Amino acid sequence: MLLTIVSFAGFTALVLGLSYFLTRKNDTSSQEGYFLAGRGLTGWIIAASLLLTNLSTEQMVGLNGQGYMFNMSGMGYEVGASLALIIVAFFFLPRYLKKGYATIPDFIGERYDATTKQLVNFLFLAGYVLILLPTVLYSGAIGMGGIFDIMGTFHVDYMTAIIVVVVAIGVLGVIYSLAGGLRIMAVADTLNGIGLIIGGLMIPIFALLYVGGGDLLGGLKTVIEAHPEKFNAIGKAGDPVPFLTMFTGMFLVNLFYWGCNQTIIQRALAAKNLKEGQKGLLLAATFKLFGPLYLIIPGIVAFHIFQDNPLKIGDMAYPMLVNKVLPFYLTGFFAAVLFGAILSSFNAALNSTSALFMLNIYKPYIKPEATDKQVVVAGKVVAVILAVFSMCVAPLIAKAPSGLFNYLQMVNGFYNVPIFTLIIFGMLNRTAPAWSAKITLVFFILAYGLTQIPMGWKAGVPVLGWLSSIHFLHVMAILFVIAVVFMYAAGKFAPAANRYDDGKDLHVVDTTPWNKGVVMSVAIVLCVFAVYVIFSKFGIAA
Repeated sequence: MLLTIVSFAGFTALVLGLSYFLTRKNDTSSQEGYFLAGRGLTGWIIAASLLLTNLSTEQMVGLNGQGYMFNMSGMGYEVGASLALIIVAFFFLPRYLKKGYATIPDFIGERYDATTKQLVNFLFLAGYVLILLPTVLYSGAIGMGGIFDIMGTFHVDYMTAIIVVVVAIGVLGVIYSLAGGLRIMAVADTLNGIGLIIGGLMIPIFALLYVGGGDLLGGLKTVIEAHPEKFNAIGKAGDPVPFLTMFTGMFLVNLFYWGCNQTIIQRALAAKNLKEGQKGLLLAATFKLFGPLYLIIPGIVAFHIFQDNPLKIGDMAYPMLVNKVLPFYLTGFFAAVLFGAILSSFNAALNSTSALFMLNIYKPYIKPEATDKQVVVAGKVVAVILAVFSMCVAPLIAKAPSGLFNYLQMVNGFYNVPIFTLIIFGMLNRTAPAWSAKITLVFFILAYGLTQIPMGWKAGVPVLGWLSSIHFLHVMAILFVIAVVFMYAAGKFAPAANRYDDGKDLHVVDTTPWNKGVVMSVAIVLCVFAVYVIFSKFGIAA
């Protein structure tokens, strides 16, 4: 145990120390320096930061939990992201950088009006504060608590262990975040990324060696032959990700997450130029293709290992597997890189939430005369308050029948696709008036809520009863189509007085595209197709 703690503390301190050393001379006293890293991030740093911001214990724990309870269908979130990142690189990012937007609500305000901007800003803040931040802490507590066996070591119950680890992660996360804004996070993500690739791949390797008695390929063959149905990514209606949702709600969710989610796209908004931004997004898309190897397959191997003594909670499969198969001398290192991923997601959410509040509420409405330095200082105070609130909410997250990750995606539907609808339609259509955007937001949230919140009387209402019975990703797609038709009709018959003009380049950064982007994108699309063939009844699931 002592070796585990020492190696954990050592690697964590090394990453933080190196990150601080490499960024100590950068100016973080200005808004752009603190929230957007001075718009100077390069492709590799953007890719690493995107992956680490995305990859945290809600993926490591949640998706492997889905693999344990169901099959490979959950890889739609990972592999489907590769296609979304291509679209973001060539459609969304050029428009963002051309206008020099610092936050996504900036586009909403320019396309529609200030009121719509604040509505969207409120939805982002509510989603991050009530859902994203607490979930990162809660899932992190499950992962870290399982690896260090907090319950067994300190003889405490499950909830006490969760609270202790949540507070520890939250406090360290605040210290980490206050050290130097987005740039230090991006550099730390790059360093942690190297460790996470090594650590993430160690788990399935050691797990298969365990199954095969030292024979890696033998272990893989044993698991595949024993549970071929587990390796099928073509999900059915009862699976977490039915395959048809890849062409409906899943596609919309991935586009929102990678192209409109402030926590994620903030990395690309901080790009040195469009070329580096596109390079970073497409590199991230390439690495996402390997996600199933360490995000779902370990859960399937855990199912095989623990089949004689099934786990009561599917989301415990990953930490239990780590404890079972990882040599004790590597536990500290793995815990450190996993902790780095947790901090990356938590700090990214803190930084983005603080940016949304400071740049869209504090600066324009509360203290317009505030200097850049005052905005940054106040932003750090807001980040601390948000962190404390998240620590209080995190232990209250209830267990979900289809797993933590699916629960997170379902509740995110209250704000992600509604906001995405306004953004994508606003970019493609210049005449829809601002009032149609406000009605769309209200309609989408209320209609989605009616279908997802349990109510006994819904079954007697024909359309509502049917919508409530289908997968939430399909519901999102249906509501998206209704909203788009409504906004198109509003723009056709009652067009906005002033049409939005997205043609002007403000030359904030160079917007020359990456000349190798198209070739790389074609290769990624072909790889996505190949991955789905491999994990289907035409491949190893046969």
